[in-house]
Amino acid sequence: MSEDRAAEMVARIARAMVAHPDQVSARVGEERGEPVVDLMVSEEDRGQVIGRGGRGAHALRTLLRAATGPRSAGGLGLRIVD
Repeated sequence: MSEDRAAEMVARIARAMVAHPDQVSARVGEERGEPVVDLMVSEEDRGQVIGRGGRGAHALRTLLRAATGPRSAGGLGLRIVD
């Protein structure tokens, strides 16, 4: 799966989780030289995406890993941007 398609997949899933889906966007960026999907949501929805105990964020990372492979093999990570 291409990086752009992976970012769109994450954004589509996040839109289903939040109250303000029109404010969700995702793009591919870098963190410490590694490619990551930067997920931007409204401040009100950030807790909903992260979830209790980080379960929502963990689930998104698991789906991203399944679609792109592990980070050690060139897969994408996920960063929820403030």
